Amino acid sequence: MHAIRDSGQGGLGSAPLSPAAHEVYLSIVRSGGRANTAAYGTLQKEIQELLDFGLLIHDTDDQSGVVAVDPRALSVSLSTAWQREAAQLLDRSATLTAELRELGNAFSELSGQSEASGKIEYVSGKDRINERLATLVDSCSQELLTAQPGGGRTADTVRAAINQDLQVLHRGGITRSIYQPSARYSSPTLEYVETMTSAGSEIRTLGEPFSIMIIIDRKVAVIPGSKDMTQAAFIKDQAVIDYLVNSFESLWERAIPFHASREVPPQVLSSLRRQIIRSMAQGVGHRVIARNLGLSERTLARHIAEMREEYGVDTLFQLGWKLSEEAARAGSGDPSEGHLG
Repeated sequence: MHAIRDSGQGGLGSAPLSPAAHEVYLSIVRSGGRANTAAYGTLQKEIQELLDFGLLIHDTDDQSGVVAVDPRALSVSLSTAWQREAAQLLDRSATLTAELRELGNAFSELSGQSEASGKIEYVSGKDRINERLATLVDSCSQELLTAQPGGGRTADTVRAAINQDLQVLHRGGITRSIYQPSARYSSPTLEYVETMTSAGSEIRTLGEPFSIMIIIDRKVAVIPGSKDMTQAAFIKDQAVIDYLVNSFESLWERAIPFHASREVPPQVLSSLRRQIIRSMAQGVGHRVIARNLGLSERTLARHIAEMREEYGVDTLFQLGWKLSEEAARAGSGDPSEGHLG
């Protein structure tokens, strides 16, 4: 039995007193509080349990004898010992973070030594990817760049992102993010944008295809490692990172500022609808169009309904025809280049 000991005095163990030991203690108390251990024959294990517990002590006048200890006095003694140990644990917990930070810095130095080798590490599984990303963002102190296509994010994801990204700003860093225009129709994403832009972050939307990209302090870049997004590549090669930074800056220059407003800028709406018409003209199904643009099928249907109303037509064929006519008058053969919003 594991027991807590203090200055040679028995202490309460991590497990409760066994029923057999409980009965042995009562028997000794009823016999006057003293007993010879030999009299308990096969119950030596229980005698030792009571000694470890502190409810029995050896008889100083007879080494083969034991004496019962008042449980009330033992309770006071144990309470003092536990309080002392609790204080030691609290002190330990206070210093643990600093110790781990020092060890973490040493590990970072080791990681830095491998950067020269141009290492690219592939991590599989969304949980492991997110865990690694969270660790990197927690250490980000200068600049966090993210390009995240797709629609709006869930409320839980947004709350976690706000907590992490605000810490980057509080450490004196800057954050810039690029989303697709469909993110402007997501309430959780609008909440993120409002919070982050108020704190000094810059966010934009870009109405053209782009890939996921996360760059931390221009030292580590993260990009997809598989089409199904279940694998990510963590890149430390400086030449590749520089290339990705330049790609991000090119996307950023073409993107439109995104502020926490439910009023979508005309140029954003026009660009989004051009993409819808272009996809429809190519015969792409509504479900695929919605997925590619990061829209829900309901939002896509609303855009199509609004375009029909704007052009006074009843069918998609008529809408396409109207747009083709408008494009022809404008000198363009692309129906998506007509006036949309």
